[in-house]
Amino acid sequence: MKDGLKISQMRVGQTHEHKFLVTEEVIELFARATGDFNPLHLDEEYARKTIFKARVAHGMLSVGVISGVLGTQFPGPGTIYLSQTVRFLKPVFLGDEITVRVKVLELIPDKKRARLETTCLNQNGQVVVSGEAQVMPSS
Repeated sequence: MKDGLKISQMRVGQTHEHKFLVTEEVIELFARATGDFNPLHLDEEYARKTIFKARVAHGMLSVGVISGVLGTQFPGPGTIYLSQTVRFLKPVFLGDEITVRVKVLELIPDKKRARLETTCLNQNGQVVVSGEAQVMPSS
């Protein structure tokens, strides 16, 4: 497998995007993997009685996809995920197409670290998740 970007190959302002579709299968697999069987995610009748009026995806599902992007696409294989802040701003519903956007905010070459803005947007361009990650790109 090819190594990801090295810190010397990254630039402040550089961005990467990845899209994924929130499906029934994805939500069920995430629930099984994490043990989070909250009926808000899995039971339409239950969810209709909540403020969302419909089932919503687990918030951490989007964060999990961010992790996948960092480790496989940008910076890519060999990246060590050191920290992540996150704010859940809007619900993500079944059928939403989410765009994960990663933007380089700061490079710290002496520590081989990068500070990244991590954002998830829905198909309407609304920010649903925002945060920052600190990573150690492949050496």
